[in-house]
Amino acid sequence: MAYDAPEVSEAMVRQDLAAVYRLVALEGWDDLIFTHISARVPGPEHHFLINPFGLRFDEITASNLVKIDIEGNPVEPTPHTVNPAGFTIHSALHMARDDAQCVIHLHTDDGVAVAAQAEGLLPLSQHAMMVCGEVAYHDYEGIAFDLDERDRLVADMGEKHLMILRNHGTLAVGVSCAAAWLAMYFLERACTMQIRAQSSGARLVTPRQGVPEKVTSQSESLFTGSAGAFTWPALLRKLDDIDPSYRS
Repeated sequence: MAYDAPEVSEAMVRQDLAAVYRLVALEGWDDLIFTHISARVPGPEHHFLINPFGLRFDEITASNLVKIDIEGNPVEPTPHTVNPAGFTIHSALHMARDDAQCVIHLHTDDGVAVAAQAEGLLPLSQHAMMVCGEVAYHDYEGIAFDLDERDRLVADMGEKHLMILRNHGTLAVGVSCAAAWLAMYFLERACTMQIRAQSSGARLVTPRQGVPEKVTSQSESLFTGSAGAFTWPALLRKLDDIDPSYRS
């Protein structure tokens, strides 16, 4: 369900966002405390939720997420601060796109390895072809402390749902946490498959012309939110079996 639907509550968004942090930790995609995931809070104020800087991703709960405004200021009393680089990247996309209800940014080994390659993501796997037509690229400008980078980030993203930040990592936006998570899952899996295929030293096979575009068009549900909504309950059941404290 998209977060701009009238029946969506802040409590629902908080639980979903906390769940994404826990899923990232389970996948081993967290980088100590140095990446960020955010979600927009329902309402006209354009507030959004982000992780308390200093907590591990497996410590994130619905209640300890920090709600901030588009200037990066907490809008409720909190003992926590937020990562300035996280604010720069996430506020840019939340402000620019109504469909950027959730933004996920990661620094995984394989995501950064592909981000360091001149040709970026290659159509070497079905996973890659499912997303490659939705991948944008943004050149590295240094640690994202400069607010003027936001305009360039938004321009490079355009209307796409995924981005490879050169020499830096991966990024996904979605109409919900479920949609952003699933898009990021396929991008990260595609990066891992590419690095493993390249490391084999074997001659690599690429599909014939037009096939990657066909597969991307067949995978539209990854980005509309319908596929994410279908898989999300199963992921929440997994988290509940392991540790349901993310809901608190």
